[in-house]
Amino acid sequence: MSSGTHRAEWKRLPSLPDKEGFAAPFAGASNGALLVAGGANFPDKKPWHGGKKVWYDGVFVLENPEGEWKTVGKLPRPLAYGVSVTHRDGVVCAGGSDTDRHYADCFRLEWKAGKLVTTKLPSLPKTVANACGALVGDTLYVAGGQEKPDAKEALLTVYTLDLSNAQAKWLEEKLPERGRILAVAASFEGKFWIAGGAELVANKDDKVERRYLKDAYFHEPTKGWGRCLSLPHAVVGAPSPAPVDKTGFYILGGDDGSQLTATPERHTGFNKKVLRFDSKKRDWVETGELTAPRVTVPLVAWNRVWVIPSGEVRPGVRSPEVWRFAPK
Repeated sequence: MSSGTHRAEWKRLPSLPDKEGFAAPFAGASNGALLVAGGANFPDKKPWHGGKKVWYDGVFVLENPEGEWKTVGKLPRPLAYGVSVTHRDGVVCAGGSDTDRHYADCFRLEWKAGKLVTTKLPSLPKTVANACGALVGDTLYVAGGQEKPDAKEALLTVYTLDLSNAQAKWLEEKLPERGRILAVAASFEGKFWIAGGAELVANKDDKVERRYLKDAYFHEPTKGWGRCLSLPHAVVGAPSPAPVDKTGFYILGGDDGSQLTATPERHTGFNKKVLRFDSKKRDWVETGELTAPRVTVPLVAWNRVWVIPSGEVRPGVRSPEVWRFAPK
């Protein structure tokens, strides 16, 4: 890994109208507005005090950066931990979970003439949550994840759907090497990239543990998979899809596994390091630190900047803050 001097400008946008904020909502841009939908949090007690996680179905819209969030509708059900991307004038949402199960649903949200419009899309071949995904051209990739809440291994599947074709069906690829959850996805150079995440491994007591990963790969639609230089450290749950520029893409912090043994009260928050894949050097470059590290949160391109709407500050703790990130 080499070092770099890229700088970034961080700025607060209006906070979501929820005192806790959400982990893993769906988010994207639609007809100039920012949409955030669903998500999960612990509204009463924290998990280490016996608190129960709650899933939500509310949809919020922010029509301009100086405006106020409005509640404008509901998802088909309470839902979180799915994949969401901006496609043309809508937000495509795939998979996810609620308190009981995982889902294969796929649908499009659009903010149109002051109303929320929800359109059903073809369901995924399997139920999937905790996957990552990105849009390469008009093709949506949904990679890895878990089929069920109690799954003892992560999915090796990569599903693709051509969103430009109303008659298209999901196609299936396989990840190289191993399945993974909560990886980072990127769309760069006309390819789909996937980095890090966590492998699920059953130990001798049949308890499922997470093995933190730092390997990275890319998929070319006509050539298949290639391997990229591994990350300098493990990355799980970083904002995804990753922000890109003309010569690389960024990984914004994430959980590097360094505090896995820390008690909740002693957890100091997630990794602040910003990594950038430099396409000329084909290397990872460390390019500064995050102002507000967050995990399990989508990233949205909106008004020529990148937006992180809510997310986890540390395990069990969310934030309603919304931050914009502009590489310089």
